[in-house]
Amino acid sequence: MAKASVLTPQAADFPRWYQDLITKAELADNGPVRGTMVIRPYGYGLWERMQSEMDARIKETGTQNAYFPLLIPQSYLTREADHVEGFAPELAVVTHGGGKELEEPAVVRPTSEMIINDYFSKWVQSYRDLPLLINQWANVVRWELRPRLFLRTSEFLWQEGHTAHATYEEARDFAAHIHRQVYEDFMVNVLAMDVVPGRKTVKERFAGAVNTLTLEGMMGDGKALQMATSHELGQNFAKAFNTRYLAKDGRQELVWQTSWGSTTRMIGALVMMHGDDNGLRVPPRLAQIQAVVLAIKGDEAVLAKVRELGDRLKAAGVRVQVDDRTDTPFGRRAVDWELKGVPVRIEVGPRDLENGTAMLARRIPGGKEPVPLDSLVSLLPTVLEEDQALLLKQSRERRESRTAEVSTFEEAVEAATAGGWARIPWAVLGEEGESKLADHAATVRCLVAEDGSVPDADDAPGNVAVVARAY
Repeated sequence: MAKASVLTPQAADFPRWYQDLITKAELADNGPVRGTMVIRPYGYGLWERMQSEMDARIKETGTQNAYFPLLIPQSYLTREADHVEGFAPELAVVTHGGGKELEEPAVVRPTSEMIINDYFSKWVQSYRDLPLLINQWANVVRWELRPRLFLRTSEFLWQEGHTAHATYEEARDFAAHIHRQVYEDFMVNVLAMDVVPGRKTVKERFAGAVNTLTLEGMMGDGKALQMATSHELGQNFAKAFNTRYLAKDGRQELVWQTSWGSTTRMIGALVMMHGDDNGLRVPPRLAQIQAVVLAIKGDEAVLAKVRELGDRLKAAGVRVQVDDRTDTPFGRRAVDWELKGVPVRIEVGPRDLENGTAMLARRIPGGKEPVPLDSLVSLLPTVLEEDQALLLKQSRERRESRTAEVSTFEEAVEAATAGGWARIPWAVLGEEGESKLADHAATVRCLVAEDGSVPDADDAPGNVAVVARAY
């Protein structure tokens, strides 16, 4: 008899499936204030693993972590016109504190360009102070009208990097390095996510930037999700905050800057890109629990064996958890771990002990098979790497199979509205066509070169626009 589904099937209602999974896999709950969320321990464990992997890559660039205040004087936001205009509808403003009206309202940070630049202007005096490379892990608030857990919430967690450089070329190259060697490397090699690196159009770029680099992923329903962005800020903020340095030739020069960020939205992407009708599928390199060893029954010999296996796997470097809660039915526990997407379940019962085997259940490809107990520890690293590679392969195959090469605006709209992506020459679509895409709830996700690389300019010959509906 087929087991009853605990989730709404993706094909029946993808948004409902997403919400079901967030709740039943115990990732998050809605917070008491509209648009906020409570990240539950299992969901926060995913974020901690993301933080750890990202933080190591960020620090390899020479960037150091710091922390800046949550509250920013409102006057700061008036210093860079494009920036304040871009964020004005999303601002949360504090007008009272300590029972009194504040002399100047304070904005709850939507991003930290303004306050960080104020301090950059104090810290940078000479070419010897450059490059200045700062990152912070923090929360930000952007008042969201249509919230959805992890994807769009009024408060979310992120990292934001901010740098100052002596030359345009150095800033440009650093933004590109973050884009490819930090973000893309992490997403491909840890999250097992096929992503398209590209350049945002003028219409879509970050407020106050001169160029925005993006990574776009295709979700299970064919929509796009912006995964992370890296911005060249030029000298816009340097002019606004008068951030200058004494060059080697004795002249005062404005710095060139970058900013870049990634958020808890990546957890939503993990759900929508890899999840299936049975729950999450967590990439082994990311998983805080790579393998769970389950005792099927409360037999003393079984309990002793699962604990021994847990110790041996842990000693071998596998992130493992022993589930010996035999007062909870085995079937319920197995379904819970399946929902949570733990890559491997090792199930042990009295009959398995008699046979000298354990049942190995692989979440990512699916299926179970008996494996000799003595070979489990040596086998598991290979299994985990195979399943990591399979997730990336499936992600890439989905994007390639659902991306259409088109030559007209109408064909691009048709592909996007049918649940896929379109690639259309930018010379054919252009800014006029991009504006008309809004009538069909579609956007240009990014510009790429004909060979798939990132273009050097918005109007570079051969640029291709990637068109899709997006979250």
